[in-house]
Amino acid sequence: MTSANLEQAGSNPPGFPLVSFLIPAYNHERFIEKCLDSVLHDKYANKQLVIVNDGSRDRTAQIISGWIAKHKSSLDIRYVDRENKGIAATLNELTVMASGDYLRLGASDDYFLAEGTNALVDYLEANPAKLAVVGDSIVVDDLDRTVHDSAMVGLFHVDKARYLTDEGIRREIICRWAIGGPVPLLRKKGLDAAQGWNENLLIDDWDFFLRLSALDVIGFVDVKVGAYRVHGSNTSKTKDTARRIANLRNMAEAVSRNLALFDGRYRIMLKAQGRLIAAKIAYLENRYAKSAWNVLMFGGLRAAASVGLTPARSGSMR
Repeated sequence: MTSANLEQAGSNPPGFPLVSFLIPAYNHERFIEKCLDSVLHDKYANKQLVIVNDGSRDRTAQIISGWIAKHKSSLDIRYVDRENKGIAATLNELTVMASGDYLRLGASDDYFLAEGTNALVDYLEANPAKLAVVGDSIVVDDLDRTVHDSAMVGLFHVDKARYLTDEGIRREIICRWAIGGPVPLLRKKGLDAAQGWNENLLIDDWDFFLRLSALDVIGFVDVKVGAYRVHGSNTSKTKDTARRIANLRNMAEAVSRNLALFDGRYRIMLKAQGRLIAAKIAYLENRYAKSAWNVLMFGGLRAAASVGLTPARSGSMR
């Protein structure tokens, strides 16, 4: 394992809380430099870059090291290069390494937009009860061509107006996951409330934000704060059936782990999502009758949630 702890010369600007940009890097030699450059070019005045290379097998580590050598005098940089441990373990490690009041979450194939951090920090400074805020992103391809001007609208097909209330954000996070790219900013103390990232899951972000949404501590700004890259190796967009099933089973586990945090119609909504996930798994496994049964259960639960009713207890979602 190699590491670097490179402190920025001079004192931090007064009145600006420190923002730590967290970058878990893995096999993104084509994109990592663009990601790191975007941190440097971000217009927020008081920032820190925290990177862990999670056992990349390509040239990602060499590119990071070269970039640090070039820019170490202009930015506070903390870097660790080690064996692969997975995304959730890497995010937990990054938060321990970070010293910022706020944590800006990214990925090594995405990048940040220059005005985004100012907009996110302004929101949390004005809303002290919130522990996290998310914005929108543009969507780019592997050649940096813009695919969608809004990830939420063009990629995830959601109505952003639903994110303007606490109730709407909670419903959307439970029922229609649309937080893609480097769009969240967290108070560091928010990690204690959410208990960090679950290292038993392959896809951790929905699980993490479910815990925050249960507390009604997430806000939204209708500003494009990052660029979400779509390409052939996106973890959540795989076409491999076995990997899709594994990802869905992780989502089913997230449902089971977080049901107790919700009550009333929100608990019913999350149960409905569990049925929908079970239907998708059964379909991919060619168990079409089981899939159809879970689709029917999903519809019943969603109908019950819409009128605030608690349906009679039914069988297992497995």
